[in-house]
Amino acid sequence: MGKRVASIRKAVSERKNMHRIISFKNGLKALLIPYKTTATVSVLVLVKVGSKYEKKEISGISHFLEHMLFKGTKKRPTPIEVAETLEKVGGVFNAFTGEEYTGYFAKVASEHLELAIDWVSDIYLNSLIPQKEVEKERNVIIEEINMYNDNPAADVQRLWKKVLYGNQPAGWDIAGTKTTVRRISQRDLLNYFKKNYLASNTLISLAGNFQEAAVHKILNKYFKNIRKGTPLKKPAVKESQSRPATIVKSKETEQTHLCLGFRAYNIFHRKRYTVSLLSEILGGMMSSRMFVEIREKRGLAYYVHSSYEANPDTGYLVTAAGVDNQKAREAIEVILQEYKKIREKGVSEEELEKAKQHLKGRLALSLETSDALASFYGTQYILTGKIRETKEIFQKIDKIKKSDILKVVQDLFVPAKLNLALIGPHSNRKDFQKLLNKF
Repeated sequence: MGKRVASIRKAVSERKNMHRIISFKNGLKALLIPYKTTATVSVLVLVKVGSKYEKKEISGISHFLEHMLFKGTKKRPTPIEVAETLEKVGGVFNAFTGEEYTGYFAKVASEHLELAIDWVSDIYLNSLIPQKEVEKERNVIIEEINMYNDNPAADVQRLWKKVLYGNQPAGWDIAGTKTTVRRISQRDLLNYFKKNYLASNTLISLAGNFQEAAVHKILNKYFKNIRKGTPLKKPAVKESQSRPATIVKSKETEQTHLCLGFRAYNIFHRKRYTVSLLSEILGGMMSSRMFVEIREKRGLAYYVHSSYEANPDTGYLVTAAGVDNQKAREAIEVILQEYKKIREKGVSEEELEKAKQHLKGRLALSLETSDALASFYGTQYILTGKIRETKEIFQKIDKIKKSDILKVVQDLFVPAKLNLALIGPHSNRKDFQKLLNKF
């Protein structure tokens, strides 16, 4: 296994100029990532609009619209016809909505490339959004919200955003609320569709086994009528905190689910890779500090992990865990102890090197498929306007020193950036707030 990871990492790091960006006269951009050793091709269309762009009264509209683009076009009038187009050739397709962007993708055998582009362009440009389907899908989305509400391990992640950002788009659920979903009309969806799904706001990320000259012609053919215009501007995220913050959702559950961590750097920060390594050391591996201390030594949790998320205007490092209801306090104390320990003593050379190799190896393994490549390059570009090849990322990771980790920890692991979100059969928020106040 180790040799396989090393060989993949070497191949990935040696790729040069793997991507190429092409621009069309209508303002549309496409990102081409050739990958000749695969038999597939993936087409990912990204639009730079998501839940952070929304107004309160129509919170969830980006996600609602994503659902509606599978409900029929003039060429494929029914949801069944939309689905069967690619299913008949064994294709894989789906869509997703995030805070910063919405994506639609199709993955097919290489010989079906034009069909995939035809399909994704059709739903992206020509969806009808019929009233009867809006009413049906409204109920589907409400059931999706119910599903996440019934899953505290997922629900606590939404609660975590709420404690960080409160009542602003960054703190709202991507799916919206049942109230806003019931309020969103067909007219709202059509207006949002026309105002945001524009050439200047769209990126096509295409990866796999294809001929570039042919792709250029096919993309121009199917996307030539994409709308032009000026898209919505995203409101700035307001971050204001002077002391630790806690939010508790009281609910009868078999476990207490919690997220405990700190505000951190955004995606443009020069120390973002240092935070990534810090996250690996804390809870990104089965031999990481949190996993060993909380699961292996104390048996407090089945799942426990740390992660770092960076967006254009926000970032955070968080440890999540599901623990026995009677041991929630102990678990929080242990996590805080591990944060303190690394803040006071830093990390060893051995830990740092292990984290570097794990982070690089995991990235290399994640880029073995055409859809992963389309996502890796496409999301970089839609978020930052530029692309870093894996070789450059690996070089930045390799340069990080123990002292860099310590400086970041001492900057981030402070009371004014500390937050806790918790779901379980607990009614007294103050008990947990006291634990944070001691940090």
